[in-house]
Amino acid sequence: MGQSKSADREHDDLTSLAGAETDVAPLGRDQTKPNHELTADEDLDVADWDQVAASQEFKDLVAAKRRFIIPATIFFVVYYFALPVLVGYAPGLMSVKVLGVINLAYLFALSQFFVAWLIAALYVRAAGRFDQLARNIIDRFKRRER
Repeated sequence: MGQSKSADREHDDLTSLAGAETDVAPLGRDQTKPNHELTADEDLDVADWDQVAASQEFKDLVAAKRRFIIPATIFFVVYYFALPVLVGYAPGLMSVKVLGVINLAYLFALSQFFVAWLIAALYVRAAGRFDQLARNIIDRFKRRER
């Protein structure tokens, strides 16, 4: 009974110590890290990013992404806010019954889910092309450095 309360707390505290062996353990991995886990210092097979950013191909890629993203975003924001605006300023139109108790406002609100899914699907398709363009740019710069 001669132990102090602070000694009991230290014994019961299961929090690991900072700098303990487990902080830097390789977690049982014997082989090298996969590429996606490499730090910038460890990944020596990279392109000169300043040259990549200055290239016309990269500028074209950024412009292509902008041509998709900006109009898609503007369209969705306008479409999204059209519902409350129409309900507020054209309640007669939005209360028109279409099927039983379902009116235009309900259909418009439901359509926003489909529009969001459509835009997402179109972006996934476009992103595949963007990724291929980016891979082509990086490959070209890697070949140039060799």
